[in-house]
Amino acid sequence: MINLSILLTCHNRQDKTLSCLQNLYRQHGLGNIFQLSTFLVDDASTDGTADAVKLLFPQVNIIDGDGTLYWNRGMYKAWEAASKQTFDAYIWLNDDTNLYDDAIETLINAMEETRSQAIICGTIESPTQPGEVSYGGSTYANQIFKMNQPSGALAKCDTINGNCVLVPHAVFTVVGNLDWTFRHAIGDHDYSLRAQKAGFESYTTGSFIGTCPRNATLPKWCLPEIRFTERVRNLYSPLGNSHPLHYFKYENRHFGLIIAVKHFVTIHLRVLIPSLWRR
Repeated sequence: MINLSILLTCHNRQDKTLSCLQNLYRQHGLGNIFQLSTFLVDDASTDGTADAVKLLFPQVNIIDGDGTLYWNRGMYKAWEAASKQTFDAYIWLNDDTNLYDDAIETLINAMEETRSQAIICGTIESPTQPGEVSYGGSTYANQIFKMNQPSGALAKCDTINGNCVLVPHAVFTVVGNLDWTFRHAIGDHDYSLRAQKAGFESYTTGSFIGTCPRNATLPKWCLPEIRFTERVRNLYSPLGNSHPLHYFKYENRHFGLIIAVKHFVTIHLRVLIPSLWRR
């Protein structure tokens, strides 16, 4: 029996969180191939998410947040709690991702194919445009990231989206937790590149394992129709996805000082004159 820990974080998305858990607990192989221990950080939801989860999924371990964690720090806390026990692997799961019934089996098969020595990133498709990748892994070449398309076989990637990702115990033992520096975004990309430096590859699944709608628009700080002061606030907020200081640390760590400085400048230039960039 394979022991898996499922890691989630949520805030005021009760319907999505419950739907995600419903799909999780009807996975093929649950109870005979693998067993699950789920750790959910409820980041001070006010819509009754925690109570609903306790009622419908009493087996879920709920960790309380203070409302300031967002995705990366919420996942950090979930992983920190789960790591007090030993599991064969940890699976990050976004609560807006709905898994197909064989998703966990697909991840386990990929883990076994890579001898539990690699990160497995689930390829996720759009719920409204079947066959279109919404989230997954990307390959980096010539300073450009290109999203992996499912080809029927595992494919190496450099960076990952954290929608549904399996991290074997061997990888966690060396690489550790997500970096607390990042509050919402960046942490998933950073983790795969840290793992790569430690000698662990990342792979995307050769088939889609679930659905999740892709964010429909650019962050507010990129949009010329948004007032300048609001663009600045958004850039430095967790939901801006590219907090300049955090992004500088990420790029300096993985791509060098020159690229980090270049993008630190161009990010602020885009806030000042967003119309210079194509939408």
